[in-house]
Amino acid sequence: MQDVELLMPAGNLEKLEYAVRYGADAVYLGAVDFSLRAMRKGSLITTDNLKQAVDLAHSLGAKAYVTINIFAFNNDIKQLELSLERFKDAKPDAFIISDYGIFNLIKRNIPDVPVHISTQTNTLNYESVKFWRDLGASRVILARELPIADIAEIRRQVPDIELECFIHGAQCVSFSGRCLLSDYFSKGERKANHGNCSQPCRWSYKLVEETRPGEYLEINQDTRGSHILSPKDLCLVKQLPQLIDAGVDSFKVEGRTKSLYYVSAVAKTYRQAIDEVLKNPSADTDKYFHELLKVGNRGYTTGFALGDNNGESYSYDISKGLAGADFLCEFQAREADCHEKYYLVKIKNKMLLGDEVEIITPDEQFTAVVEGIKNEDGEDLPLGNTNDDVYVKFSKTPKNYKYALVRTVGIKTPV
Repeated sequence: MQDVELLMPAGNLEKLEYAVRYGADAVYLGAVDFSLRAMRKGSLITTDNLKQAVDLAHSLGAKAYVTINIFAFNNDIKQLELSLERFKDAKPDAFIISDYGIFNLIKRNIPDVPVHISTQTNTLNYESVKFWRDLGASRVILARELPIADIAEIRRQVPDIELECFIHGAQCVSFSGRCLLSDYFSKGERKANHGNCSQPCRWSYKLVEETRPGEYLEINQDTRGSHILSPKDLCLVKQLPQLIDAGVDSFKVEGRTKSLYYVSAVAKTYRQAIDEVLKNPSADTDKYFHELLKVGNRGYTTGFALGDNNGESYSYDISKGLAGADFLCEFQAREADCHEKYYLVKIKNKMLLGDEVEIITPDEQFTAVVEGIKNEDGEDLPLGNTNDDVYVKFSKTPKNYKYALVRTVGIKTPV
């Protein structure tokens, strides 16, 4: 079997580093204004620090792909023309593009950097892949709507181009992410195809018959209404052997707006799964599926991969992801002045003295007990509250605490 790439989202500089530390071969990142995910917090990636982000990925041994995948109006093209030198200076490993005009601009002004064709171009067949190859693209990110059998046929028909597909993460009720609901519901203020989606496919809906205004009919027996437009999250960890055999070069995880914990835990799981499947194509991947239940999800589906996408692929009763384990804290430092084995941590969700927890690092995963919690004055505490910086003693500690994360034990993963 061939080598394959694990491609993780990098919503900001911190998530970029954690994604690579936890196993990503490459990251994709977007500068504000030219990307389909507009981040709201953290060390945002802009044209000012784009080179810093790409250099960080390279220093960690990973590739960095820069997304310029908005559908561009004239003003966007003019703004991009003013930013071309910064994109060129950043020296990314590829640009991810969906708009034909942006494709022309990049190929004309930065010809030495490869171009990857975004999933938003709705590439579904081998003739489309040949079209992009002949225009000079080095990779096509296939539409989520493709069954694995079709991917395999595309590979047979077009062996001389890289193929990328999504294997995990949230899905839109749209065709390859090309959605207008947000634009309409926000009166143009939240444009989905300009990185500012308000996610109306996660809202609750009720049915109204036009001759009976005000009479709201329940679509199912749920007083909260029904989330009829909200697809479950994609999870293809069990299908990795088939996807590798079909000739996929890069496996992509959605989630630039997801948490640091999400990016780290998902990267770790898929890194382990891919490595095992490459060594043994008949490996049992159930344990990795159970690991992925520990991160936020709306229920999992295989989507179109097996050719049987149906009503079971929609999450009718929830809009927000539910996690099988809660992210409790992030290690920050070891404090020499404190008692032995106390670590400074940032609390993300309330953590109690005596809790059994699971600690994950890029290299380890084990359970431990919270044996002590202190404040900065060295006073004992019964718990650590959300957003507090406290010192914690665990019954077992990682060999390297840097990048270590702590979560509840949650769903037990079968051995």
